[in-house]
Amino acid sequence: MIDSYARFRAYCRRVACGPAEDRFELFLNFRTPFIIASIMTTPKTEKRKPVSYSDSGVSIDSANEAVKKISGFAKSTFNARTLTNIGSFGGMFNGSFPDMSEPILVASADGVGTKLKIAFETNIHNTIGQDLVNHCVGDILVQGAKPLFFLDYFATGKLSADVTASVVEGLSIACKETGCVLLGGETAEMPGFYSDGEYDLAGFIVGVVDKSKVIDGKNIEAGDVILGLPSVGLHTNGYSLARNLFFEIGGYGVDDRPESLGGDSVGEVLLKPHRSYLPVLEGLLDKGVIKGLAHITGGGLLENIPRVLPENTSAEIKRGTWNELPVFDAMQKLGNVETQEMFRTFNMGIGMTIVCSEGDKEQIISHAKGLGEECFEIGTVVDGSGEVILV
Repeated sequence: MIDSYARFRAYCRRVACGPAEDRFELFLNFRTPFIIASIMTTPKTEKRKPVSYSDSGVSIDSANEAVKKISGFAKSTFNARTLTNIGSFGGMFNGSFPDMSEPILVASADGVGTKLKIAFETNIHNTIGQDLVNHCVGDILVQGAKPLFFLDYFATGKLSADVTASVVEGLSIACKETGCVLLGGETAEMPGFYSDGEYDLAGFIVGVVDKSKVIDGKNIEAGDVILGLPSVGLHTNGYSLARNLFFEIGGYGVDDRPESLGGDSVGEVLLKPHRSYLPVLEGLLDKGVIKGLAHITGGGLLENIPRVLPENTSAEIKRGTWNELPVFDAMQKLGNVETQEMFRTFNMGIGMTIVCSEGDKEQIISHAKGLGEECFEIGTVVDGSGEVILV
């Protein structure tokens, strides 16, 4: 090997400055064997089976099937303002408001949180969409806005057309009840991102209110009355604590019927849909009798009422003036939860509060009762520093 290398070096020196044909001869004599050896030692490449998107866990066929199933639900919410059909890249909506002098758009986004876990456990998926829409409707309603259109985002690890359709069915039910168009959405299949059988859901809503009729709480003052519209359950908040109390501490399953829940199963109670407050409040929005509204969601009465109070005011809430649902008492006893913690986690039976003057309260209560709705006088606005005092 050493001798061959020495002869190669000597030959290179001899032809390095020689004619071009000598240099070409050098290339052929010494480069060609290496090329041939390289070709002979290169491994053969086996022909592979073509890889598709579905091999990676994403089924376009399943997505198309889901679209077919949900199209009818979405279309059932369309109205004269809807300018596009299912499948468009963007949803188009007529934005003219001739009856308003200065229309203001109000937007909000939210999710359902770990209430989704109850849907997974019970395999009931057609109520969770109602939760999402009604929650978002309530969030823009507090500023006096009525819903225009809604968009959803549904994501899962492995797409089930039936589950997807069931969720969208719930969205469409609530959209029709509130006069809101389900204008579009996104369905995402992301293998390995979610546990089997699980999904996430989020929603985005846009509503409108005439600027002169915006409800912002700025005229609230000490002496005003706080009214409460009842909830039907936990709505969409506090489920991480609720699941811990019922399933971990209490040892219950979703089908168990503890005596403390009055004969209902744990799953039935926890899955009750978030109710909409638009039907009871819609007829009051233009009357000028509502000074402030607070949607009692995450943070409960203690955290949400202060969001609409002016500086130098507080709220006094009188326990016993409304019906606290059995589920809240059951949870408090299961975990020996402090009352303050209960009231800043759960709605405690009140889903929406109305602040009005003493002189307007009877009109509001009478309006609600005329619609078959309960409306409780639960507190008073007092001088203070933006807190809620339970008495």
